[in-house]
Amino acid sequence: MAAALAERSCLELSGPTLRAPVSPPGSPVGPGAGRYGDSAGGFCYQESAQLVSVTRNRFIHWTTSGDTLELVEESLDINLLNNAIRLKIQNCSLLPGGVHVCETQNLIIILIVTNQTVHRLVLPHPARMYRSELITEGQMQSVFTDIGKVNFRDPSNYHMIPSIPGLASNSTASAAWLSSDGEALFALPSASGGIFVLKLPPHDGHGIVSVVELKQSSVMQRLLTGWMPTAIRGDQGPSDLPVSLSVHCLEHDAFLFALCQDHKLRMWSYKDQMCLMVADLLEFVPVNKDLRLAAGTGHRLRLAYSQSLGLYLGVYMHAPKRGQFCVFQLVSTESNRYSLDHISSLFTSQETLVDFALTPAEIWALWHDDENQTIVKYINFEQNIAGQWNQVFVQPLPEEEVTIRDDQDPRETYLESLFMPGRFTNAALLKALQIFSRGGERIMDLTWDELKKEVTLAVENELQGSVTEYEVSQEEFRQLQVEFWSKFYACCLQYQEALSCPLALHLNPYTNMVCLLKKGFLSFLVPCSLVDHLYLLPDAHLLTEDDSTIFDDLEMSRDVVCLVQCLRLIGESISMEMAFIMEMACSRLQPPEKAAEQILEDLIANDTENVMEDIHSKLQEIRNPIHAIGVLIREMDYEMELEMERAQPLNVRMNLSQLYGNGTAVTVVCRGVCKMATTRFLICRDLLILQQLLLRLGDAMILGGGQLFQSQQDLLHRTSPLLLSYYLISWASQCLASDVPVDTLESNLQHLSVLELTDTTALTPHKLGKSGATRSSALNFDLKPILSNMTSDLEGPQFLGAQFQGAFLSVCLSLTHL
Repeated sequence: MAAALAERSCLELSGPTLRAPVSPPGSPVGPGAGRYGDSAGGFCYQESAQLVSVTRNRFIHWTTSGDTLELVEESLDINLLNNAIRLKIQNCSLLPGGVHVCETQNLIIILIVTNQTVHRLVLPHPARMYRSELITEGQMQSVFTDIGKVNFRDPSNYHMIPSIPGLASNSTASAAWLSSDGEALFALPSASGGIFVLKLPPHDGHGIVSVVELKQSSVMQRLLTGWMPTAIRGDQGPSDLPVSLSVHCLEHDAFLFALCQDHKLRMWSYKDQMCLMVADLLEFVPVNKDLRLAAGTGHRLRLAYSQSLGLYLGVYMHAPKRGQFCVFQLVSTESNRYSLDHISSLFTSQETLVDFALTPAEIWALWHDDENQTIVKYINFEQNIAGQWNQVFVQPLPEEEVTIRDDQDPRETYLESLFMPGRFTNAALLKALQIFSRGGERIMDLTWDELKKEVTLAVENELQGSVTEYEVSQEEFRQLQVEFWSKFYACCLQYQEALSCPLALHLNPYTNMVCLLKKGFLSFLVPCSLVDHLYLLPDAHLLTEDDSTIFDDLEMSRDVVCLVQCLRLIGESISMEMAFIMEMACSRLQPPEKAAEQILEDLIANDTENVMEDIHSKLQEIRNPIHAIGVLIREMDYEMELEMERAQPLNVRMNLSQLYGNGTAVTVVCRGVCKMATTRFLICRDLLILQQLLLRLGDAMILGGGQLFQSQQDLLHRTSPLLLSYYLISWASQCLASDVPVDTLESNLQHLSVLELTDTTALTPHKLGKSGATRSSALNFDLKPILSNMTSDLEGPQFLGAQFQGAFLSVCLSLTHL
C-alpha cells in the first residue's frame, strides 16, 4: 500500500428509527413566544472509549422542535431501558443549539435555554447507577430512567430570563456550562456587543440567581483591546451583535468566544469579566470589500480542544454563493493577552450550511444544495494542502416509483420494496398506515411482521372498498392494486423524506465516531475501503485523485484508476434487464462467466453512444491490464490466513463479549456489510464483463502476450467465485433474522460439522492496512453475537464454501476496523 496515508470517502449507514419517547409529568411552563427552526445535538461520555467502563460506546443525542425537546441515550454494546424522553416546555421555544450536557464524576447535568427561560436537569451518572467493572447483562437502565422523579418546577433549577435592557432579542446564540463550584451558567448575547451571563447556584447548595454583563469598563480598555461599540464609533457598518457563542472551560475560569455580525471574533474571560482579544476575521478573507458592509448573520463558530495541541477555533464565514472555513489556534502572550495563529483556510462553493464540526485535525460539514439535497464532506486541514474535500456518500431516498414486471404480483412487489431492511423507517410506515386507517386509534410498538400485516390489511381494505362492481377482470384488478399500493408507497416516501431531514453532525472525539443526526433517526458515517472509494467517487474527483495515496508504485496506481474508469463505463451502460441476467445467474448458482458474456454481447449490440470505443481507448492507457486486474481482485479477496493472537485475560474477554451487541450496532454492521458486499458485487460483475471483452480483443490489446490467455483464464476463475460470494453476502445481510429453537440449531450445527468448516468463533481479526480516515470505536472483538443475529434463520442458496465463509467474516471485520 501507499506510503502516504490516503484520505478516503465515507458511507452513510442508517441506524434504527428513534424509539417512541416517554413524556414525564410536570414539564415546565413558560410565558409564551414564537418558534425557531428544528435543531439537534449530541454529547459523548468522557470514558466512552475505555474498555472497562459502564459508559463505553454510550452517547446522548437530541432534537428540538418548537417547544419540544426529545432526548435519547444510545449504546452500541447493550440495550438501554427507558432511554428516550420527550420534554415539552409549554409556551416557550427552544433556541437552536440551546441544549448543553455536562458531565461530572457523579452527575449528568442537562442545561436548556429557551427564548424565555433557562432550565437545569440533574441526573445520576451511569457509573453511580451501575458500579460493577464487568458488563455482563444484555440490557441496562438508561440515565433517563428516573426522569419522572425530577421536579421541573423546582425554583433552584428553573428561572425566567429577566427583561434586561440591552438583551438581544433577535439573536438565537447561546452557550452554557458548569463552573468548578457546580454553578450553572448561561450566556446570551447583548445588543451592544457584550454578553449577559445568568448564573444559577449549585443544585445542592443555597444562593441567588444573578446576572452579569461582560463589557468594557473604561474607554482605555476599549482602546487597548481594539473593541468599541458601533454606537460610539459612529460608523454605519454591521453591529457588534454576537451570532454564535462558544465556551472553553478552565479550572477556575471560562473563556467565552463571540463571533459577531461585524465579522469580528471576541474572546472574554468570565472570571475577570473583560474582553481579552478581538480579531478581524475579514483579514483572512481574500475578497472582503462587499462582505465588510454586510452583516455576518450566517457565520458559525466551533471549538476543539486537545491536551497536547491546545485549543482550536473553527470559523465559517458565510458569503453569498460561497463560504470559507478558517481554522485558528489560540496562542497566549504576555500580560494575559491572547492572539490567533492562522492554521488553514478552506473554501467551498456550497451555500446553505446546516452544521459543521471541528476536531484538532478535521472539519466535517453538512450542507443543503439548491435542490435541497444533503451533502456531507470532510477534510483534514493539516495534511490536505490541495484543499480537496472528501466525499460522504449519503443514503439516498427510496426510488420514487416501483417497477413491476408483468410476471410480478403488485402487492408482493410493493411489500418487498416497503419492507426491504434499511429502506423505510418504522415511523414513516406507521405514519402512512395512520393515514390509510383514516385517523383511527394510534398504532404503536408493532413488530416488523405485525406492521407488514397491518399495512397489507389497510391497503387491501381501501382497494376492496373502491370496487363497486360485482366482478372485475384480472387486468382491472391488477391496475387497482398498482393504483392503491402506489398511493400508499407515495405516502411512505413523503414521510420518509421528512424524517430524513438532516439537522446536525455529531462527533465523538474519544472514539472518532461520526453521526448524522436527522429528524427521525440517526445514521453513522464509516470510511470506504480503497476499492469501494475508487469505484464510488464522482468522475471529477477520480480524475484528480492523488496517485501517490493509492499505491507506492505510481504507474500501478494510474493503471488501477484507469481500470476503475473502465468498470464504471460498463456499469453505467448496463440496463436493468442486463443486471437482472447476472443476478438470476448468481441466485441459481449458474456460471457467471456465461451471464457476463451475454451482457457483453447485449452491450455491443446496443452501443449507440460508442461506449465500447471509450473503453477501448481507456484500456490503451493501462500499462499492464492483467496485473491491474490482479491487484484489484487481491484487494477484494479476503480468503487468507487469519492471524491468530494470544487469548485476552478473562476480564477483558467478558467485557468484549458485549461489545457491539446492541441492536443498533447489529443493524449498522448488517447494513455496512450489505453496502460493502453490494458494491463489491457490482465491481466483480463489471470486472467479469471487462475480462470477457479482453478475451475478445486478444494479444493486440495487451503488452506481453505469451501466457496471456492462461493469465486471463486464471483471473476469470478468481473473479467468478468472488462475485458469487459477494452476491450471497449481500443477500444474507438483507434477510430478516428470527430466533431459532435450540434443538434446530444443534441439528444444523451437526449438519455443518460434516463440511469440516473452521470454528469461526475462535478467529480473531486479521490486521488491515492503516487508513488516514480511521473511524474505529473499539478494539478486537468477538463477532459471535452479531453473526448469530444476522444468520440465525436464513433460507436460500447453499453456497457455504471456504471462500464465502472467509469473505463474510473478513468483510465484517474490515468494516469494524476501518
